[in-house]
Amino acid sequence: MPSDHAEVQVRPGTEEDLDALTEIYNHYVRETPITFDTVAFTPEERRPWLLSHPEDGPHRLMVAVDTGSQEILGYATSSPHRPKAAYSTSVETTVYVAAYAVRGSTPGRRGIGTLLYEALFEVLAGEDLHRAYAGITQPNEASVRLHGRFGFRYVGTYREIGRKFGRYWDVDWYEKEL
Repeated sequence: MPSDHAEVQVRPGTEEDLDALTEIYNHYVRETPITFDTVAFTPEERRPWLLSHPEDGPHRLMVAVDTGSQEILGYATSSPHRPKAAYSTSVETTVYVAAYAVRGSTPGRRGIGTLLYEALFEVLAGEDLHRAYAGITQPNEASVRLHGRFGFRYVGTYREIGRKFGRYWDVDWYEKEL
């Protein structure tokens, strides 16, 4: 599924991507409050997460790849929103972009998050899904803008729900009709 950007392709994630995906995620674990994980993962510890996102069904993993270098630039997922059966038509979505591929950090690499969400929502269109949800640790204006472009609406804030780096963080919740 080539993107509008000739140098980037978005495709389903595979086990061969595990090391790179783990490295991307661990940056956010170590350096930001964007995820509330506080200890970096090994690829083997992250394998169950990867395997929970098959190439079909409502829980997907899409990766953005530089077509020249084959370097993974980021990924987007749809995951179960909650484990109980009545939540099965709701997913939680997320995007992680490699620090070196974030908008403005490298010339020519723009909008990786947008490309990932376009591909993710395209593959989810045929699934039995009703809503997508996204929790955004605040402040994070870039993520708020990205989700807004895809029709997510603000629904509420969990105040000081997570503690990381010695302080408490708010998480704003957004929803999108599917």
